[in-house]
Amino acid sequence: MATAVSAPGKVLLAGGYLVLDRAHTGLVFGLSARIHVVVRDIDTSAGVELSEMVVQSPQFRHASWIYGYRLTEELGGVHVTQLQRAPPAEHSRNPFVETALAYALTYISSVLPSTTIKPASITILADNDYYSQPASTTTTTSSQFTDFGVRLQDAHKTGLGSSAALVTAFTGAILSHYLPASHFSLASAQGRARLHNLAQAAHCAAQGKVGSGFDVAAAVYGTCVYRRFSPSLLSQVGEPGTPGFATRVHALVDDDGDAAQRWDAEVSKGGVTIPAGMALVMCDVDCGSQTVGMVKDVLAWRKQDAAGSKALWDELQACNDALAATLSAGTVDLERLGAAFEAIRARIREMGKRSGVPIEPLEQTELLDALTQGVKGVAGGVVPGAGGYDAIVLLIKDDEETLAEIETFLIKWCAEKKSNVKLLGAKGELEGAREEDGARYSGLFE
Repeated sequence: MATAVSAPGKVLLAGGYLVLDRAHTGLVFGLSARIHVVVRDIDTSAGVELSEMVVQSPQFRHASWIYGYRLTEELGGVHVTQLQRAPPAEHSRNPFVETALAYALTYISSVLPSTTIKPASITILADNDYYSQPASTTTTTSSQFTDFGVRLQDAHKTGLGSSAALVTAFTGAILSHYLPASHFSLASAQGRARLHNLAQAAHCAAQGKVGSGFDVAAAVYGTCVYRRFSPSLLSQVGEPGTPGFATRVHALVDDDGDAAQRWDAEVSKGGVTIPAGMALVMCDVDCGSQTVGMVKDVLAWRKQDAAGSKALWDELQACNDALAATLSAGTVDLERLGAAFEAIRARIREMGKRSGVPIEPLEQTELLDALTQGVKGVAGGVVPGAGGYDAIVLLIKDDEETLAEIETFLIKWCAEKKSNVKLLGAKGELEGAREEDGARYSGLFE
């Protein structure tokens, strides 16, 4: 039997940079583009015991990782080691998979201390919109999962939150596969909370820093208003293998530690929606941005100009709140929506000017202005999240005529500007992580 879980990508429609500060919130939408993780038991001969996890991402070249695992002493959790069986040229690490596996198995070992964790084969599949696709790509029997034909590290991300969706889906699939439904179920509020807490811890550990966590929150809960957790929360967990690590992970995931270790992130789904007859869509510009460096520079400016940056951030928060209220008003007012988006963009450009960071680069400004002014059904749009050259997001009328007009516009735009802008198939949606029917993946890439 196969266990499968999928988790959505994200678009931080409003709250880029602000979401780093607990004084502010971010308006984050889940996307229809998902990362899927399928877990199957590995059959072994009678009397043979394996302690291996075989992970593969068959849409990419040389994307296979084999891990050995063992329980450590003094409640240090489960130690995971990558086994090298491929030629050195084909050998690569995947810190997100490796860390998520170690954290998930550690938590499972703390819940079921006397149970042997059986070996498994784990397959990771990404919906096509997570990566820019060259013209030479081919599709499999299911057009949902393209064979990208390159190594994972050579693929161009579109900025939809692939690492957060991966860690969330991977963690959810492992927990669903090994834990009884009485302790973990994605259908319950408690199960989603446990997945959120564990995925946040693993994702932060894998990327070597404590991020705001809005991307993991969207992967678990879908569209929401998000206020980040206190950074000190995860710093107390310590390193895998250290004495008591499993106990600390268990307390963190179940949220039953002392007051200093309680989760204070706020996730609100009430009133957050996409107006009827409207859709959020993404346009990939096939460039990508170095988000970490951009964030570092913006925070340096904020520290240098504390008073000026606070005033601007407060203005931007008010604009973000106004957009959220307009989206949730129940009636569609394109003019009001357009004004709300433009107010946000004006503050974002000002932030970029003051910090010296291209949050809304000139090329993106020209593209957004041309789309909002030249295509009748486009209400507005922004360069989401940290900005730069990742995909832009548009709020549009959800009809074939508007989509066709955008496609026609982009063809002309690319010819004139000699650029490569493409309308992605992903749309904003409200749902977060969910369990899938494992049978639907049977035969893919086998």
